[in-house]
Amino acid sequence: MTQPRRQYRPNVQAGSRLADAAPERRAKRRRVPPELVAYVLLGLGLALYLLSLVLGGSAARVLEPLGLMIVGVAIIYWLVQLYLVPVPVTLENGHSVDRPRSRTLLALAFLLPAVGLSLWVTRFELGIIFRRGHYMAGILGDIFQPDFEYFNKVWPPLVDTVKMSLVGSALGSFLSLPFAVLSSSNINRNPVVLSLLRVVINVVRTLPTLIIASVSALIFGLGTFAGTVAITLFTFGVVAKMLYESIETIDMGPFEAMESLGANRFQAFWTACMPQILPTYLSHSLYSFEMNIRAASILGYVGAGGLGILIAERVGWRDYRGLGMVLLALFVTVLVIDNLSGWLRKKLS
Repeated sequence: MTQPRRQYRPNVQAGSRLADAAPERRAKRRRVPPELVAYVLLGLGLALYLLSLVLGGSAARVLEPLGLMIVGVAIIYWLVQLYLVPVPVTLENGHSVDRPRSRTLLALAFLLPAVGLSLWVTRFELGIIFRRGHYMAGILGDIFQPDFEYFNKVWPPLVDTVKMSLVGSALGSFLSLPFAVLSSSNINRNPVVLSLLRVVINVVRTLPTLIIASVSALIFGLGTFAGTVAITLFTFGVVAKMLYESIETIDMGPFEAMESLGANRFQAFWTACMPQILPTYLSHSLYSFEMNIRAASILGYVGAGGLGILIAERVGWRDYRGLGMVLLALFVTVLVIDNLSGWLRKKLS
């Protein structure tokens, strides 16, 4: 007759005794105080440095950097122990937990020297701001008193700026769509073509709009056409980058189902994927149009037309009231377009 199997029953009392004894075993472990280690390293480094000053010669060339390096290690070790290593805290029940330290002082210890070094490298002088602040107040006072009679000369370049932004945004968004589709890893399975297209998009994105406008003005001549080309290339890079990242997050189930029914990749993408990315695509295009309105206002500095020509002229002639009228017209235009674009993007989402 077989013996019945004994069921395992955990010893709760033994487990609780082990848990209660854990803090005691942890407390018995001897640990060298971190302050003592930091003081020893600091003393060793200073001793080597002073020894190099006494000996001189070839020994000093070795001992001096070695001593400074040990001092630096001691300071870093002390900061790490003081602000990064958690503090063990014993609770009322005898258990020990690690309380994280505040890193505010450590961040300030690195931030303040970095700010000071930046001010020293750039030769920043706060006194100049106080000494010449009244000049800035006078200029701002003239800007906030715009010459409304100058608006007759403002609105034609303003219209050119809006036209450049609109045409450039539309062309750039239209050209970016096929590149974004072919740059998506879930649509294009060819790694060579995928990498090549992404390199092209990244190169276009890294070029500043003013540089593109300068080159376009040299190639196509001065005027709004050069500005339109610059905005088109800028919009192409931005929209293509954001769009192919959005395409890689869509649901590919309908796309695969269309391919299994006999549709080619273009038909499957247009039917299954395009409805998913269309709101995102239009939202990215409207966002680029908002950015291009601001960017197009300074393209006139390099001869690409728009309000930039008037801004450069008014600043050069110290006509700050006329400059205020230009900035006021640009502000109202940007405000209207931003609100309209935000309303449209909200409807699309």
